[in-house]
Amino acid sequence: MKSTAALAAGACALFACGAVAQTTLFDYGGADRMEKIVAAAKKEGTLTIYTTFAEKDQPTLIKPFESKYGVKVVVWRAGTDKVLQRTLIEASAKKYDVDLIHFGSPEMEALSREKILQAVNSPVHKDLQAGSVPAHREWAATLLSVWVQAYNTQLIKRQDLPRTYKDLLDPKWKGKLGIEAKNQDWFASVVDVTGGGEKGLKFFRDLVAQNGISARTGHTLLNNMVIAGEVPLALTVYNYMPEQAKKKGAPIDWFALEPAVARSNAIGIARRAPHPNAGLLFYEYMLGEGQRYLVDMDYVPANRKAPSPLKNVRILQTDPIRTLDETEKWTKLFEDVVLRRAGN
Repeated sequence: MKSTAALAAGACALFACGAVAQTTLFDYGGADRMEKIVAAAKKEGTLTIYTTFAEKDQPTLIKPFESKYGVKVVVWRAGTDKVLQRTLIEASAKKYDVDLIHFGSPEMEALSREKILQAVNSPVHKDLQAGSVPAHREWAATLLSVWVQAYNTQLIKRQDLPRTYKDLLDPKWKGKLGIEAKNQDWFASVVDVTGGGEKGLKFFRDLVAQNGISARTGHTLLNNMVIAGEVPLALTVYNYMPEQAKKKGAPIDWFALEPAVARSNAIGIARRAPHPNAGLLFYEYMLGEGQRYLVDMDYVPANRKAPSPLKNVRILQTDPIRTLDETEKWTKLFEDVVLRRAGN
C-alpha cells in the first residue's frame, strides 16, 4: 500500500480535480431507470474497464452481459499498482479512455480523492453488505475476500472450536495457532472488535504470550500446513481455500469467528468516461445480476440477496481509508505485537 499512497498523494499536483458529471442518469431515480440506462448504453455500444480481475474468470462474468445487452466490454487487466498508476497518469494527461475501474477498495478511495470517479445513486446500494458504499457514493464493493479460520479435522473436533476471538486465549490452543504474515488489515480490524486501541492490542499481546502464533507467508502455504497438520488451526485463510481442499478429500474444514473480517474489491465509473451510460449499465450489472456469476466462481458477493457460503455470517469490512492512510502504523504494530513474538 505504500506505493499506492505515494501515487495518490502526488496526483492532484499533476492535474486539475474538478470534472463534472456527464449524464443525469447517475442520479435518476424514476421507475424506468434501468430501461433508460439500457437504451443509452446500447447507443454507445462499448465500454472499457481497467481491472485486476483474474483473466481466466473474465469470460464467465462478461459474456452474459455482452449477450444480454449487446454492449462490448474491452478489458485491460494488470496488477493493483499498475491499474492505479495508469488511471492516474491518463487522468493527468487528460486522456480519457477508461469508463470503469475495478480493483481494491483502498485504491478506489485513492482515485476518489483525486476526483477521478463519478458519484452514483443506485437503488442496489441498499442490498449490499454494510461498509460497501462510502458516503460519497463514488465506488461500491462487488466482491469480498473473507478471512475465515481453518482447522485440521483429524486433530481438532468441530465441537471444540472457539466461538469468539477471546476463546483463542484458552490454554488448549497453545502451540496450535497459525497466521498469515501480511494480514495487518485483519489484525487492525480484530483489534477494534476486541475492544479497540490498547485493549485490543492487549488481546493480541496476551494471545501471543500465552499460546503463541506461528506466522507463515502466503495463504496457500498456510492452508496446506493445516492440511498437513503442522498448523492445527489457522486464523487467516480465505474461505474458498479450505472449502476447495475439503471437496477434494483433504482433512480440513473451516468456520468463522464473528464478525468475519473481509477485504473488498470495488467498482467505480470514471468522471470523464467516454461511454458513461455503458459504464453505468455494467456498474449496475456487477452489483446486481452479475453477482451470481461471481458466486459460481467461489467469490463472496457483496450483495446480501445473492447466494453465499457465508450467508448467515456477520461480516466486517476493513476500513479502506485506514488501509490507505495508516498502513505503516498497522504494519509496524502487527510486526511488533505478533510477528516478532510469534513462534515458527
